[in-house]
Amino acid sequence: MKTILIMRHGEAGPMQANDAARILTSRGHAQAAEMGQWLAEHYPPQAVLVSPYIRAQQTAQAVLQSNPVSFEETCQDIVPSGNAAVAIDYLETLISMHDSLDTWLVVAHMPIVSYLVDQLVPGEMPIFATAAVAVIQYDPETLKSELVKLATPAT
Repeated sequence: MKTILIMRHGEAGPMQANDAARILTSRGHAQAAEMGQWLAEHYPPQAVLVSPYIRAQQTAQAVLQSNPVSFEETCQDIVPSGNAAVAIDYLETLISMHDSLDTWLVVAHMPIVSYLVDQLVPGEMPIFATAAVAVIQYDPETLKSELVKLATPAT
């Protein structure tokens, strides 16, 4: 079994013309750090895929301060308007190529984080609070998954 962690970025500044350039607020940084510590204690990631958008990159950086990983990649498929089916196909390919890595973190945005969960666990499409993490148990042999929990920061 593998663990897939789907995480929404921390709280970001207000909408602007260039959505990709939005940055985390101070609360967003605190949320990301809090969830990074929670992950370190419960589900330490070994690999991470992160959206190229700045707020997701900042979230991943905060999480990785508590969780050094063996594999890290920026993934163009997990932007807000990305195709969740394509992203999951890519993630499953990476998992099969890196069999020694058991815990994968994906840092992205609404609404794609909800769609990613639904791709893995059909019928489950949670609404993510900022910096929330969905914990999914994934069997790469059968491609079956189970949503174990949705954790949210206290901040």
